[in-house]
Amino acid sequence: MQISLIQTDVEFAAPAANLQTMQKHVTAESAEGSRLIAFPECFTTGYCFDSLEEAMSVAEPADGDTIAQVTQMCHEANCYTVFGFLEQDGTQLFNAAALVGPEGLVGCYRKVHLPFLGVDRFTTPGNRPFEVLSADDVRVGLLICYDGGFPEASRVLGIQGADVILLPTNWPPGAEYMSQFSLNARAMENGVYFGAINRVGTERGFSFIGRSRLCDPVGATLQSSDDDEAVVLRGVVRTDRSRAKRIVRVPGKHIIDRMADRRPEMYGPLCEPHGLKTPHADADGPAST
Repeated sequence: MQISLIQTDVEFAAPAANLQTMQKHVTAESAEGSRLIAFPECFTTGYCFDSLEEAMSVAEPADGDTIAQVTQMCHEANCYTVFGFLEQDGTQLFNAAALVGPEGLVGCYRKVHLPFLGVDRFTTPGNRPFEVLSADDVRVGLLICYDGGFPEASRVLGIQGADVILLPTNWPPGAEYMSQFSLNARAMENGVYFGAINRVGTERGFSFIGRSRLCDPVGATLQSSDDDEAVVLRGVVRTDRSRAKRIVRVPGKHIIDRMADRRPEMYGPLCEPHGLKTPHADADGPAST
């Protein structure tokens, strides 16, 4: 499956304008042969909201008008999209990413790990298990931005059989090394394709660094942006590569399998509380526990 990662600017609190941008790219990339087209975090709404009430004014339920419009786009272009949006569920607000296809919503992921930044100061942590979704015969795992810094999240999706993990992001300055190193590591660790789709531009004093990247199952970079300009990255996901976890480098002498060789019985402390706390947390933000 050919996929496209759309590194682009986003108009703040302007869903209609952002959906027009999506339509343009869906039409163009499907014509180029891409079957899955991915956009940044909070693509339809923007990110730098200053209150829950302000963010709620552009949030929608997962069965709202935005999903309906994207479904129509995908139906006309015969493709799938992944994009970030703000999901309203009753009185709760979630930073979410949807996978939509020609027949409608395939699945919706809610961001689990929340930084003290932008709209994530007001959203509720994701409350659904990590899940692998299907786009044709390709297994797609979704994470969002800060989730990429927690290898446990990618590992769960890898264990569940993901072929590709997509990470819509809104990386600001300070995230350069996330793009440069961590994405390749997540791909290599799990034997999957890993694509990060960042935005560009500025919003309420925050700038966004671009640097989207697509990595292959051995951790090599297939396509990458080195700056904060709008660009489209294209690559091909080959399921024969993402599902071949057993690597034979020298028959009978050098064979590795990072799934079969795991030792889960040794990983218990990962799920235990720890005593690390952020210094001066009361002044700078919430403490970590």
